[in-house]
This record gives sequence, C-alpha cells and structure tokens, in this order.
Amino acid sequence: MGKGCITVTKYFLFLFNLLFFIFGALIMGFGLWVLFDNQSFISVLHESSHTVKVASYIFIGVGSLSMAMGFFGCIGAIYEIRCLLGLYFTCLLLILIAQVTAGVLIYFQRDRLKYEMSSIIQGMIINYTGLNRTTEHTWDYIQKTMKCCGWTGPGNWSENLLIKNNTQKLYSCSCRNESLPGSDVKNVGLCENLSDELPVYETGCITSVEKWLRENCAVILGICVGVAVVELLGMILSMCLCKSVVQEDYTKVPKY
Repeated sequence: MGKGCITVTKYFLFLFNLLFFIFGALIMGFGLWVLFDNQSFISVLHESSHTVKVASYIFIGVGSLSMAMGFFGCIGAIYEIRCLLGLYFTCLLLILIAQVTAGVLIYFQRDRLKYEMSSIIQGMIINYTGLNRTTEHTWDYIQKTMKCCGWTGPGNWSENLLIKNNTQKLYSCSCRNESLPGSDVKNVGLCENLSDELPVYETGCITSVEKWLRENCAVILGICVGVAVVELLGMILSMCLCKSVVQEDYTKVPKY
C-alpha cells in the first residue's frame, strides 16, 4: 500500500512539474512579448519606461527558471533523487515568495505606475512628429484601433509642438473619426482640417486602456492564481516524495 502511494505521488509530481514547465514557458513568452512587441500599448511604454523594461526581464528570468525547475523536478520525481527534490522545493519556495512580493509592490505602487505611464504618453504626444516608426506609429495604431484620441482626451494634442507652432488647423490623423465629415483618412502623422470642429474621437485612450484591463483582469488574475496553486502542490508533493525516498532502495538511483 505504501509503495502504491509513493508511485501515485511520484507520477502526480511529474504531472505538476510538466504543468509548471508549461506555465514557465507562458511567463517567459509574455516577457518576450512585452520586450519585443511593437504593435500594442506596451511598446509605447517600454521604449521610455525603465520600469517596464526591468519587468520584462524579470518575467523572462522567472519563466526560464520555472522551466528549468520543472525539468529538474520531473527528473527528480521519476528517478526519486532526493537532492533534486530538495533543490526543487527550495527554488519553488523562493519563486513563490518573489511572485508574492512583486504582486504586493505593484499593488502599492499602482498610483506611481499610473503617473509614470501618463507622463510618458503625454511627453510623446507633445514631441510627436509622425516620423518615429516605432513608438509614434504604435501610438497611432492604438488610437486607430481603440477609437480614442490623446491620453485623457483630444485636448492633449493641443500641447503638441508642431500643432502649437502652426497656423493651420492640424490634428492627429489616427484620431480621425470616420463617421464625421472631414479630410481624407490617414493612419499616421498630422492632418489638416478646414473647419474649427475637428473630426476626432472625443474619448481619451486612458478610458479604453482601463476598460481593457477591467475586461481582462479575471484572466490575468486566474493565470497568477493557477501558477501559485501549481507551485504549492508541487512543493507539497516534492516534500512527501522526498521523505519517502529515505526508505527506498538507493540501488535504483542512476549513478552520474
């Protein structure tokens, strides 16, 4: 009966390590997306925000470590290698502590992060020329797809240096509301309008971003809780198997 329980524990631990390996790959993939994606809201931030860059490297590091720990956990579970199981438990504990700490810091620093985000976007709008094919064109893509204008509203564009110093009625082309009459529709740059009423969206992009976060909050939270549950189960199973290995026959452990 004891051997049967040990076998079940061993293969359950192998299964959880496999899931942990997959979650690690997802976390690393998310970090790579944050770092290299150039067609989403994130890319506007990571070119100017040191915090976002550091966060992407942390995600990549945690994901890589999680994948390595999942691999070693699988080996330790199948061959019942006690030192690998102990190392696996320790690393899982450290990763879990780091994740909880990061979550707490993000929660208590959320106002600061929001302020930093607002400063970056508004600074980019002020210096917008339409020639930067990374940050500025990504912001144009966001305004176009989210159907918004400016950060808090279209009034942010009145601070743009080119618009302020030009006698023509200029506005951001990607803000163009196609349901309103006006000039030809363009995706990037600044457009001229003959009348005082600009054919632009009235909603600021901060509203669209917050709406996206609210709609996807459950998914993000679910992924975080899922990773934490897998980590806790892995720690419990590794400790149970690690204790049982003391009573096992060590002749079956591979010699390296």
